[in-house]
Amino acid sequence: MKAILGLLAATLVAGAADAQPIKLGELNSYKVFPAFLEPYKMGMELARTEINASGGILGRPLEIVIRDDGGTPGDAVRVAEELLTREGVAALTGTFASNVGLAVSDFAKQRKTLFIAAEPLTDKIVWDNGNRYTFRLRASTYMQTAMLVPEALKAAKPRWAIVYPNYEYGQSATEAFKKLMAEKQPGVQFVAEQAPALGRIDAGAVVQAIEDAKPDAIFSSLFGPDLAKFVREGNLRGLFKNRPVINLLGGEPEYLDPLKDETPEGWIVTGYPWQSIQTPEHKRFHDAYQAKFKDYPRLGSVVGYTAIHSFAAAVKKAGSLDQEKMVDAMKGLQLSSPFGPITYRALDHQSTMGAYVGKLALKDGKGVMVDWSFADGAKFLPSDDAVMKLRPKE
Repeated sequence: MKAILGLLAATLVAGAADAQPIKLGELNSYKVFPAFLEPYKMGMELARTEINASGGILGRPLEIVIRDDGGTPGDAVRVAEELLTREGVAALTGTFASNVGLAVSDFAKQRKTLFIAAEPLTDKIVWDNGNRYTFRLRASTYMQTAMLVPEALKAAKPRWAIVYPNYEYGQSATEAFKKLMAEKQPGVQFVAEQAPALGRIDAGAVVQAIEDAKPDAIFSSLFGPDLAKFVREGNLRGLFKNRPVINLLGGEPEYLDPLKDETPEGWIVTGYPWQSIQTPEHKRFHDAYQAKFKDYPRLGSVVGYTAIHSFAAAVKKAGSLDQEKMVDAMKGLQLSSPFGPITYRALDHQSTMGAYVGKLALKDGKGVMVDWSFADGAKFLPSDDAVMKLRPKE
């Protein structure tokens, strides 16, 4: 019997390999955000390998057609059009920056094409600008900010400074933090607000402006090189001494690892403590990733991996590559991820993928997350009524 089953499995895999591939179009800002998107690409490749080894999708192998979107909305729309018309992809996935994700979402709506927005965190992509054809994987800006607010409230500090990259993601994070804090801590004050352009922070001037305002605590949504420069200047000038700091994304390995021994201990962050997550889903993913790439996963790895499995699960559920059937299949779609089970809500097309919340610490000269806990994304969303007031009717 085992021999027969083995032969059947081999036959299915061989059949899938011989069939015409199903093409998925992936566009992203690989040259602009390599720290996140190179691991993301590796996560996608692991998922593709797994899917094809198990017989593909609908008996056909999966092929991922990857393009760089240049990090600008205009280039992204042009690339998306090329993927559809020249490559004949069945659907679109990817994008990193929020403004780029919004542009591709609008394009998908116009072209009536499924778009799984893997990484952009803007709330508008599923709420204010939400549409039938767009679904988002990662926990949104609002969700991750809401996960951090309980920790901010524990600090019980009345005067806050805020620093953020001046584009859709940073603006949304700031708006959500102010709104939630004002609701839950009456009398809270926001005494300084610094909004440098993404990738062009003058860290010395920003740190000095915050210090001059003499806040009791700081909320930041900086990431990448901007975060590293802010940390370095803040450490040198003593900005963080005796001041609680809350930082969105600061515990993601892509942004934490480069800080090395400059890691500011005690910051409260969302992130990915890959070294110490022992759930069965994560262990299976971690071990497979390590075996394939001889490297440890980053948050991007998880996102890329889960985005591809989301597409495969939707097509299998739909039983077809028909756009409307795939879109209907995405509504309420359930699947396993390295972070546990997730659902793409029919209400607003937001996945319930959660995030980890913890503190930064130094270990062997490197930054790590400690005292962390997993925050279930489903528990950090506004009420259904609030969402429906924001989201246009389809």
